[in-house]
Amino acid sequence: MSGVEVHWHEHVVTQQERELLNSNKGCVVWFTGLSASGKSTIANLVDLKLYQLGKHSFVLDGDNVRHGLNASPNILRESHDDEFAQRFGLGFSAQDREENIRRIGAVAGLFAEAGVIAITAFISPYRTDRDRVRKSLPKDRDFIEIFVDTPIEICEQRDPKGLYKKARAGQLTGFTGIDAPYESPINPEITLDGKKNTQELADEVINYLKEKKII
Repeated sequence: MSGVEVHWHEHVVTQQERELLNSNKGCVVWFTGLSASGKSTIANLVDLKLYQLGKHSFVLDGDNVRHGLNASPNILRESHDDEFAQRFGLGFSAQDREENIRRIGAVAGLFAEAGVIAITAFISPYRTDRDRVRKSLPKDRDFIEIFVDTPIEICEQRDPKGLYKKARAGQLTGFTGIDAPYESPINPEITLDGKKNTQELADEVINYLKEKKII
């Protein structure tokens, strides 16, 4: 199939027409922060509040995506052979994390184009990867970066999956914040204090979306 040309096809129904039908603008709300910082909890609260307001949104959560679109080799082995799992599974190396974010950025962009508020909850530790997603969208304002700023000490106290404990014991390698870097955003649209009540933090995000006339 070498030499096959791939062309972009414009949709008959525009993003603006879909947004009018949905009564909200499409965009990507990108939560980033350390493991156990509260990203998923806040993201789902924002999603619930948007649903209650009659808006169209959907959460793309890191763990959930790792069970399907970006499944790990271990998960793929359950339904495929080892060769397939190794070829198409994504682990947690720097390269695989980059591809993980590229894929989810592309999917989130499609949601936004459909007039949906795409909410993502990923550690997404590398600034370059997050910036690449921002640049991939038609307009910079379509990307709302939210930094859940929670001290690593608090994240370790929470540690619902026991991952920090395993990383400290050397049972996990390449764990963000322990033996792999986390690059915090330089100019995020929103910075949330991870020590605050999650309901309050979700309200901060909703208020921002109202101020920017996204909802």
